[in-house]
Amino acid sequence: MVKLTISVEVPAVAVPGRKPKSHIAAVREGTFRPDRNTEGTQFAARDPIEPDWAELLPGADSADVRDKASDVWGRTIPALVAAAGLTDSQRETAIEYCLTVARLWQAERELSRQGLVVETERGNVKNPWVTIAHQYRSHFRSLVGELGLSPAAATRITPPDFGGDDDGDIFD
Repeated sequence: MVKLTISVEVPAVAVPGRKPKSHIAAVREGTFRPDRNTEGTQFAARDPIEPDWAELLPGADSADVRDKASDVWGRTIPALVAAAGLTDSQRETAIEYCLTVARLWQAERELSRQGLVVETERGNVKNPWVTIAHQYRSHFRSLVGELGLSPAAATRITPPDFGGDDDGDIFD
């Protein structure tokens, strides 16, 4: 009788529990410990460059989406650079966030114009924009958590200490 031994390599899976803090967040908060935290990937300290929205979203029909994505970039990304240390190496996540917000805005506008139910040759059906909005909203939630932009996610980010004195503190 011959015994066969089969070895199977199990792929790495996500570990349950809270997401670990980034290296920069742990250092900024003073909670970094070499025995418990890793430095992780170090990215060059270069601010993300805003993409050419006309190249990403060509066509005359995309003008509103381009404007909205550019507006979201201008309001959000500089704050993420200052608060979370976002770098140019992480630019694609920032672009994805801006596009998701712009597309969600586009879906909501179309729903406002057309309504939740549209008439077709088969009768009244759910507007396809409902499904599109739902998918973008789901993706939006994951990106907001990833970037620390929701009120709950923002509580996990400690703003950097710029080394000033607390002269402006009302309790002094």
